[in-house]
Amino acid sequence: MKKNLLIITLLFVSAIGLTQETDRVFGVIIDSSDDTPLESVNIVNLNQVIGTTTNDKGEFSIAAKVNDTLHLSYLGFKSIKVRVTNDWLKFGSAEIELTELALALEEVVVNQLRLTGYLEVDIKQVPIINDNYRYSISGLEGTGYEASKKSGLTNVIGSIFNPADFLHRMFGKKPNEMKKLKKMKEDDEIRNLLASRFDREMLMVLLQVDRIDLDEMVNQCDYSKGFIQTANDLQILDAISECYEEYKLLSRGRSRKI
Repeated sequence: MKKNLLIITLLFVSAIGLTQETDRVFGVIIDSSDDTPLESVNIVNLNQVIGTTTNDKGEFSIAAKVNDTLHLSYLGFKSIKVRVTNDWLKFGSAEIELTELALALEEVVVNQLRLTGYLEVDIKQVPIINDNYRYSISGLEGTGYEASKKSGLTNVIGSIFNPADFLHRMFGKKPNEMKKLKKMKEDDEIRNLLASRFDREMLMVLLQVDRIDLDEMVNQCDYSKGFIQTANDLQILDAISECYEEYKLLSRGRSRKI
């Protein structure tokens, strides 16, 4: 009798665990102005750090649990966050509207240099180009990316021994957010999503930092301004991730010595 009861209990627990693992939400994302479906909208579960996109009918499905937050973003539309509820999981698909952003053109500076025609004067206006080298990032194809010739470990080491250092404040005081880096690197959907983006929005949302701090984080990890300005979001993710791994390694080494 006890043996049968144990088997039934194990099966019940397994069934509950399986149900929790396979919980998914379904939805349709439409344009609020004309109710047309939006294809290739990016959806990321911020809690589980997994992502997906909508199909040509605006439909999507993603693993989620109650109180998970989904971040929805689409080029030219206002990004929104949606909380997963019991009713959503229980009753099926939900229709979600995205609102188009107003188009605005920024002033573009075509000619930054005011040339006079005199070589001795004009040559002084040309900015000095830093001596950079190619920095390889694991997981990405190609020969690498531009970075400063100064050792990349310099700032990371400084952050370990100086509690006021920027990297120490970011990496040391945001451990939960930084742990998401590994999950982001492992999720193919998110990697594909980030590879086509340059707005840093998804990285800022997942790591809970603003654009200034995000760029400064990469800068403090000793990547060049050229890399920061031209890299896609996936390259920025991998750059921060490698820097954070170095930070953790050095932190552990210092702790053992103390």
